[in-house]
Amino acid sequence: MDKYKTLALNTVIFAVGSFGSKILLFFLTRLYTGNIISDNLNTKEMLEITANFLIPVFTFSIAEAVIRYGIDRAYDKRQVFSNAVVTELGGLVLLLLCTPLIGLFSFTDGFLGLLIVYICTSSFRQLCAQFVRARGLLKLYSVDGILTALTLYLFNVIFISVLGMGVRGFMLSVICSDFCSGVFLCIVSGIPRFFSFRYVDKKLLRRMLAFSVPLIPTAVLWIFTGFADRFFIGIMHGPEGLVGKSAAGVYGAASKIPNLISMVSTIFFQAWNISAITENDSAGRNQFYQRIFGAYQSILCIAAAFLIALVQPLSNVLISNKLDTAYEAAFRYTPVLVVSVLLMCFNQFLSSIYTATQHTRNSFWTSLIAAGVNLPLNLLMIPKWGVYGAIAATYLSYLLCYIVRIVDARRYVPFRVNHLLFAANNVILLGMSTAIIKMPQRYVLYLVCGVGLILALNYEAVIVTAKKILKR
Repeated sequence: MDKYKTLALNTVIFAVGSFGSKILLFFLTRLYTGNIISDNLNTKEMLEITANFLIPVFTFSIAEAVIRYGIDRAYDKRQVFSNAVVTELGGLVLLLLCTPLIGLFSFTDGFLGLLIVYICTSSFRQLCAQFVRARGLLKLYSVDGILTALTLYLFNVIFISVLGMGVRGFMLSVICSDFCSGVFLCIVSGIPRFFSFRYVDKKLLRRMLAFSVPLIPTAVLWIFTGFADRFFIGIMHGPEGLVGKSAAGVYGAASKIPNLISMVSTIFFQAWNISAITENDSAGRNQFYQRIFGAYQSILCIAAAFLIALVQPLSNVLISNKLDTAYEAAFRYTPVLVVSVLLMCFNQFLSSIYTATQHTRNSFWTSLIAAGVNLPLNLLMIPKWGVYGAIAATYLSYLLCYIVRIVDARRYVPFRVNHLLFAANNVILLGMSTAIIKMPQRYVLYLVCGVGLILALNYEAVIVTAKKILKR
């Protein structure tokens, strides 16, 4: 099948399985804000970020190697999976040994045991899901996504809304949902038959670790920027109402809305990652990247423009302020976070070049730049502008990472990029964000004009790529 149609078909499969489930999870934001006060919501956010931070560290990001080598027909899938299982088991033993150190963080008080179980079950589910995906069982992968979302929503309703268990209820919901997902995938796809200690291949294991270990700092550094924002907002002095645990909790709620952009990107990226690996040595690879990145950039910019324009009504629907009126300010924090997530999505696309060409070390040092800039900017800007300082620091660090990657990644896959269009999109989206923050008298007119300009600038790239797919 033609590579464009293969990418389109895989994207549709992932979309069918992911879109409804991700929308369902999106509405959990209202459930959380309606049942957990902003101070406790910050604890929930910190625990979730900590788990996401520790998973790649103690699993050695081996699930990424499962995708890379599981797709490649040159490698035995039994060896790939068995190597990954042994690696994760060893990593989780190290996790147990490090539990006292993790317990030094005050926000883990009363939740440490649940946090360790959370990490174990999430790692188990992630490995199973990635192996199913590597085997090409994309429909099963999508069905599992739907079932996982439904069970997570159901467990949240039971533990948080019905039983009133708050943060502990959230942790239990994720644990139960991930465990059910892992068991489901094992039973339906026959995963256990791919594992045996006799399938462990030391040479391949070293190769997989050489690929995945450089991705640990990459994953950790991206998560660190989100952790640093919330941590510093929670502990630093600054403008009244814009710092402290409550402000950090509101910031966490505001950051959920930009995840709509991330949701669209993730659906596409799951399909794109497969195409990037399989088409790495094909003729016309560079032109393929050029067309797909152009359309990808334009689609996300259009989505971002509409999301910013509709941020206030969306916040009213998705964030409840009945329990805590502090959540009323969340919509003002969202627009620049939308643009930041947009940049993160572009960075993710460029990281696929490092994955496909096996230059994962570049993914590390380019991410290190973002984290290295984010930390001092937070220290400088939060005391002056509170939450807005953290938002600006996030945007600037992601922008710098994009600038570095767009130069570096194209050394391995040279493809043309419309830099002028990128700059124009950023200026317009930031202008729309300013209109939401300041809310001048005619701010609605400014938002409408912004959406119109984004559509005018970006429709061509989308149409050209769509025609390319339909003709084949």
